Amino acid sequence: MLDALFIRITQLPDAALSRAGIGREQAHQLNRFVRQDDTRWLEPGNAVDAGFLDWIEAIRLGLNQRLFLGLFDYEAHYARYQPGAFYKKHLDAFDTASRNRVLSTVLYLNPNWPASNGGELLLYASDGEALLERVLPGFGRLAIFLSERFPHEVLPTRATRFSIAGWFRVNTSLQGAIDPAR
Repeated sequence: MLDALFIRITQLPDAALSRAGIGREQAHQLNRFVRQDDTRWLEPGNAVDAGFLDWIEAIRLGLNQRLFLGLFDYEAHYARYQPGAFYKKHLDAFDTASRNRVLSTVLYLNPNWPASNGGELLLYASDGEALLERVLPGFGRLAIFLSERFPHEVLPTRATRFSIAGWFRVNTSLQGAIDPAR
């Protein structure tokens, strides 16, 4: 699966990727001082994407069964960071009251990635100051963390860096209405 995902992201033409923004809906904006990656949402109709989504669904079921998280849905996109690109410190949950995004995931698709290439994910304590973990974006590494609890950032990369960023969500709708990701 990892090789197929790597081939898929590396063979996407530039026109198939969009500049990533920050914020959601009316607050959505492009801000190259904060975020410089390009993204493409996964497509369930694509066999490679569907294979990944099936794999992540098994993880969702296991997390719900063992940790009782009530994870309902998952959304994800490919991310490509060109040399020099970064993503400043942020949280993945837009509104902690709605608890929409609960668990963030990042799967790295960078074969033979040396530390000298940079592009590490830095995870901070909830105060946003104390560094908890530095994650090298090595091939097949999966990072999972609480979306509303851990500020994080992507350091500038010195080589093109690929990943799949995703978010498990809970159903925040009232009266049993379904609240899909996209």
